[in-house]
Amino acid sequence: MDVFDKIISGEIPSYRIYEDEYCVSFLDIAPIRKGHALVVSKKCVPTIDRLDEKEIAGLFAAVRKVDAKMRDALKCDAINIMVNDGPAAGQEVGHVHVHLIPRFKGDGAFDIAVKEKYAEGEAVRFCETLNLL
Repeated sequence: MDVFDKIISGEIPSYRIYEDEYCVSFLDIAPIRKGHALVVSKKCVPTIDRLDEKEIAGLFAAVRKVDAKMRDALKCDAINIMVNDGPAAGQEVGHVHVHLIPRFKGDGAFDIAVKEKYAEGEAVRFCETLNLL
């Protein structure tokens, strides 16, 4: 049982803001910005590819509801919606969850300094490899 399972079950207290049959949402205890919330799948799986289509739809329907409420209540200018899907992506708890971070103009937006460029023909190869059509 991971920390999110313990929060979902009520074993660990949290500041809940939303709950339905698929997920629960609560404030992050170490927020990047005040109001930073998590939407956590009630199904304990490490990555999004382990959720079925109903579970993913339920998770992102909740993300949409929390997003709308945050924009309205906090009067923020934008929201970062992030999924760290696996340890190499920065996921700290091996349980599917989505971060919603309220943002305000001039608050020091995320700066991703390293940007790559595709070599000639490389983007085409990536598209061919990833194509789901």
